[in-house]
Amino acid sequence: MYTGLSQRQKAAVIVRLLLDDGEVSSLSRLDSESQTLLAEAMAGMGVIDRQTRDAIITEFCDRLESVGVTFPGDLDGTLAILGGQLSADSTDRLLRRAVIEGRGGDPWQRIAVLPAHAIMSLAGSEAVEIVALMLSKLPVERASEIFTTLPRERARAVAQAMSMTADVTPESLHRMGLILLQAAIALPKQAMSTPATDRMGAILNFATADLRNDVLDNLGRHDAEFADRVRKAIFIFSHIPARVLPRDIPRIMREVDQPVLIRALAATGEDDAAAAEFILANLSQRLADILREERDDLGRLRASDIDEAKNEVIGTIRRLEESGDITLALPQDED
Repeated sequence: MYTGLSQRQKAAVIVRLLLDDGEVSSLSRLDSESQTLLAEAMAGMGVIDRQTRDAIITEFCDRLESVGVTFPGDLDGTLAILGGQLSADSTDRLLRRAVIEGRGGDPWQRIAVLPAHAIMSLAGSEAVEIVALMLSKLPVERASEIFTTLPRERARAVAQAMSMTADVTPESLHRMGLILLQAAIALPKQAMSTPATDRMGAILNFATADLRNDVLDNLGRHDAEFADRVRKAIFIFSHIPARVLPRDIPRIMREVDQPVLIRALAATGEDDAAAAEFILANLSQRLADILREERDDLGRLRASDIDEAKNEVIGTIRRLEESGDITLALPQDED
């Protein structure tokens, strides 16, 4: 029988009982030191008799019942509790102050949720070794999105630097995260949350093909890099095969009025016709045959009617993407 157990050993007993009952989903929320001490305490213990176990449980329950209210003890937990009660400016000020003072939890968690423009700015200005480390810590989809916006030469350099990230120690990783986070908060705060390239791309999504091509050609002559990013932000009907997953086609088409869909499927341009066939190929055979018959019965349509229908389809896709119902593939470089 164990007598005079330390508080750490008693905590180990409680954790062991919770693990047996499947009540502990993860201990990762504990800091590394606490996890290590807990594991060491468990490793140095053997059999606990029933009387000691029951006494520890009783003490634990008594302590729980004596607690009136608990606070998170850190800024991230506090902001999670306050939710939307604070203004965006107040939240931003608190986060900035915490970073400057070196407080807060894992800096990489905060870097992962930075606005796209901030991460892109860091990716374009920091040393390639640090950028490679940042991309390694970001979720794969977000890292890919950032990587594809880099100029070709810098992208190559970052890819080569990726091999240097293998031997980074946890302490260095944390320190690098703090450095990047401090660099991020020093960036000028944008008045508009959506990047200019995305805003221009969204506008051109609904322009006629002639106007869109004319604007892009003119942009290319004055600012080739900006024009290239705008092209990547554009999503039009002909891009559907490359950007939309086949499994999402039925979900999307349920949201589009059938007369609108039929007019969009009547597009005659080579790329638009290929997109129409992609849509039909990923619907049930019966529905696809019905849509083809109704499309063939339409006769000659005005180009403006077809363009309007295509834009409605694209608008539906964008709406479903924003709501998280579907995920679009990232645009690919054309060269």
